[in-house]
Amino acid sequence: KTVEALGLKTVDGSPLDLSRIAIEPPRDPSHGDVATNAAMVLAKAVGENPRVLGERIAAAFESDPDVAAASVAGPGFVNLKLSDGFWQARLAEMLELATDYGRSQIGGGRKVNVEYVSANPTGPMHVGHCRGAVVGDALSNLLDFAGYSVTREYYINDAGVQIDVLGQSVMLRYREALGEKVGEIPPGLYPGDYLVPVGKALADEFGTRLLEMPSVEAMAIVKDKTIDMMMAMIREDLDALNVKHDVFFSERSLHSGNGGMIRSAINDLTLKGHVYKGKLPPPKGQKPEDWEDRDQTLFRSTAVGDDIDRPLMKSDGSFTYFAADVAYMKDKVDRGFEHLIYVLGADHSGYVKRLQAVARAIAGDDLEITVLLCQLVKLFRAGEPVRMSKRSGEFVTLREVVDEVGRDPIRFMMLYRKND
Repeated sequence: KTVEALGLKTVDGSPLDLSRIAIEPPRDPSHGDVATNAAMVLAKAVGENPRVLGERIAAAFESDPDVAAASVAGPGFVNLKLSDGFWQARLAEMLELATDYGRSQIGGGRKVNVEYVSANPTGPMHVGHCRGAVVGDALSNLLDFAGYSVTREYYINDAGVQIDVLGQSVMLRYREALGEKVGEIPPGLYPGDYLVPVGKALADEFGTRLLEMPSVEAMAIVKDKTIDMMMAMIREDLDALNVKHDVFFSERSLHSGNGGMIRSAINDLTLKGHVYKGKLPPPKGQKPEDWEDRDQTLFRSTAVGDDIDRPLMKSDGSFTYFAADVAYMKDKVDRGFEHLIYVLGADHSGYVKRLQAVARAIAGDDLEITVLLCQLVKLFRAGEPVRMSKRSGEFVTLREVVDEVGRDPIRFMMLYRKND
C-alpha cells in the first residue's frame, strides 16, 4: 500500500511487478523489526537510484501509525521499527482468536493433494520413514491453515513383486502356525517376527484349507489378509505419531478390470501425441533386468522435460511400474487437484523429472507439481548404526521410538532441519 501510495510508474508503462518484494526480519535485530528489499527490486523498473527510492519509501512509512521509525541501510534496504500500539493490537488479536490466530484464506480453496509416507505394506513403519511422515503431515496442516483444500494421501504399493514375496513369506508362517517345522526363512523372503501373527490369524480362520486349494487361489487370500493386517499396523504406527491421512489409495485398483485405469491413461497420452512404439538405447553401465532390446510402447517424456523416454508397456503387452504412476497421476487430475505435492525419500530423486514430465503431458500448465525429497533418519545404538531392512527383520520400528521418547520430541526433531 505504501508503494502504491507513492504513485510509482514503470519507465516502459508496464504494470508494476510487486511479486519480488520481500518483507522479513533483518539479520541484525538492532536495525528494526522488519526489513524490505522493495527499493532495490523496483528501482530499475521505475528508473530511480535504489538508495534514493528507499529514502522515499521510508519517508512514506513514517506517516503510518503502526511504524515508529523507518530508515535506509546499505544499497537500499528499508528497515522499520513497529510501534508499541501495533504489537498491543496483535496481542489482542491473539487472545481473541487463540489457535486460529494467523489463519488465512490465501489458498482460496485451491485443491491440493499431498502424498506422503506411502511405505510398502510389507511390515511396520520403521524409523527411517519418520521424516517424510512428519514433513508431509506438517505441510498439509500449514496448507490447510492457509486456506487450501488439502487431501492427505497415502499410496499403498499393494501390487508387484514385493507383494508376491510377502505372500510367500506369510505362507511359511501359516504352515508354521499349523505345526509344521519350516526352519530358517529362505534368503529373499521377509524373515521378521511381525509376520508370525499373520500366519496364526490365517491358521485360525482357515485351518488347513489353504493348503488344499489351488496355489493361485490360496496365495490371493494370503496376500489380501496380509495387506489388510499390515496396513492396520501402519495406521496404528502413524496414529501414534499423530500423522493423519484422508485417502489410502490402492495401487491394485489401477490394475483391476484388466488394467482399465492404466489403459485409459495410456490412451489419453496417445491421443495427445505422447506415445509411440520404439526401442530404447541400452542404459549406461549394468543393464536392469527389465530392459528390452525390442519395440515397446514408450512415453515420449523427453519432449516434456525428462532425460529419457520411458516404457509404458513391455514387448509382451504387460504394464511397467511407471505406467501405474501415470495412471495414478491422471486419477488425481480427474479428481480435480490443481497442485500435487509428493514427499518422497531421497532414493527417489530419479522420479522428479519423470513426474514433472507426466504432469506436463497430462495437464500442461494447468497442473502445478512439487516434489520434496527427504533424507532417511539414521539411528545409532552404542555408536553402531542400526540396520533398517524389513527383509532382514532387523530394524527399529517407529512405534518403539515413539513409545520411548514421545511423539512431540520426534516431530520437533524431524522439522528442526530441512527435509533434504
